[in-house]
Amino acid sequence: MASRFAFDRPRLPAPLVAAGGRAQQAYAASELARRVALAREAIPEEHESGKPRLVRLLGEAQVLLEPVRRARRKLDIAPTANPQVVMLLPGFGAHPMRMRYLARQMESAGHIAKRWGLGFNWGPTEERFDAVEERLLQLHARHGRKVVLVGWSLGGLYAREIAKRQPQAVAKVVTMGSPFSGSPRANNVWRAYQFITGHSVDAPPVAAELRVKPPVETVALWSGNDGVIAPRCAAGRPGERDRAVALRCTHMGFTYDPQVIRTVLAELEVTRS
Repeated sequence: MASRFAFDRPRLPAPLVAAGGRAQQAYAASELARRVALAREAIPEEHESGKPRLVRLLGEAQVLLEPVRRARRKLDIAPTANPQVVMLLPGFGAHPMRMRYLARQMESAGHIAKRWGLGFNWGPTEERFDAVEERLLQLHARHGRKVVLVGWSLGGLYAREIAKRQPQAVAKVVTMGSPFSGSPRANNVWRAYQFITGHSVDAPPVAAELRVKPPVETVALWSGNDGVIAPRCAAGRPGERDRAVALRCTHMGFTYDPQVIRTVLAELEVTRS
């Protein structure tokens, strides 16, 4: 039965209406609005082609079980016959502590593992690149030998670009799930990345040619189980890296999975510095 009553919408006082309009204008001109627009950017579907399916992304939740698994895990780490100096570069939004477990296994083998010295990785800026470059040169001078750069995800992109700037200080670059090839939107995090950093993945504030291989040995670790980055983007193509090594781990697993640890240690063992 239809209602016999018609309710008028409440009318706001004129000052509030005016204030609302001014608030909307202020928001539209704000940094927050600009970042929201970046995160909601409309792009052709083919630009995201190859990105991991949702089921793969859900698989990244395995990281929640890592503390339990780690307590029961026993790794046989053989002493190295070829000790290296290693700088570890964390992924986007990650702190160096996320890579501490990997660092401890390197140290157990007899390598020297060092942080990148910048805390959380909130995206590239010229200042951050300059700081990482300076950190590399300090390690090179202090230890009197070339440094191996091991970068996870975005950290691997830093490693490749820093190695191009200072190849005389770098022995090898090892990237782990780093999207240096293909479309920068073939992943499940580019919208969050654009919102947080405030710039488009197509226009980073640091000049870089991600596909161009550094003039040092460059090895790309990638995984078909990666729930964040398109495997093809992390594997790269011939000429964009020297070798690509396929693993079976999640994106988060690049920092702790035993097969990753064994692979990285094997790469250090055959590094010429």
